[in-house]
Amino acid sequence: MSDVGVDESLLKSVAVQVATEAAELVREAWEGMARGRSVVVGTKSADTDVVTAVDHDSERLVRARLAELRPGDPVLGEEGGGTAGDGVTWVVDPIDGTVNFLYGLPWFAVSVAAQVGGESVAGAVVEPASGRVWSAARGQGAFLDGRRLSVSAPARLELTLVGTGFAYSAQRRTRQSRFAAELLGRVRDIRRNGAASLDLCAVAAGWLDAYVEHGLHRWDWAAGALIAAEAGAAVHLPGSAPDLGEDATYAAAPSIADPLRKALVDCGAADV
Repeated sequence: MSDVGVDESLLKSVAVQVATEAAELVREAWEGMARGRSVVVGTKSADTDVVTAVDHDSERLVRARLAELRPGDPVLGEEGGGTAGDGVTWVVDPIDGTVNFLYGLPWFAVSVAAQVGGESVAGAVVEPASGRVWSAARGQGAFLDGRRLSVSAPARLELTLVGTGFAYSAQRRTRQSRFAAELLGRVRDIRRNGAASLDLCAVAAGWLDAYVEHGLHRWDWAAGALIAAEAGAAVHLPGSAPDLGEDATYAAAPSIADPLRKALVDCGAADV
């Protein structure tokens, strides 16, 4: 039991259970698409910002299971909305990486996190295609399928592999591409995988040395950022690092966190 009166271990177990069940639903739909089954697709903020019937089905399942396992806890979901409460609030992304899901790429996930006072205290990110389960509870470390995770330790900035992502707005994507092009000359390389939660988990596993993206929503980072932090990453969430931009999410191995942050500022991160 923590000093705010919640059992992070229990909340982590709930997050893993619910995210795993939703991931199974998503996996079955994804495999059905590969066999030619159609899926209803709509758009949100732009024609490139897609949402599927499977997103809605996944979130409905998560909400229903949370209502059974944690009755009374409010839920904030990407598709169903919601508001935070005074105690535990669940933050849900029913499919993070919907475009990948639609195109048949396996890099997408279900993300479920428990927050108290806007801070993540437990969470899980489950990959439907592979079945991999990423999880963390505050102060208890981060894990992939039960194996404890630890971030990488690149020796120099120029040996740093950085993950990033781009907005749905064409105007902002253009600014972000210029920012990425400037950064490319200072690091080993850049990866753009299309699922923020999994990019943050990749930092936790040492598959990426760092990750930075502007414009994420709470459900994009709620579980993944906790997993990265519990694996030892230096993490800054939207609003906490104005020099990187008011809506920047940043996670990096400590060995290069400071020089990379300076490089990001020099490359114009605050103007992205």
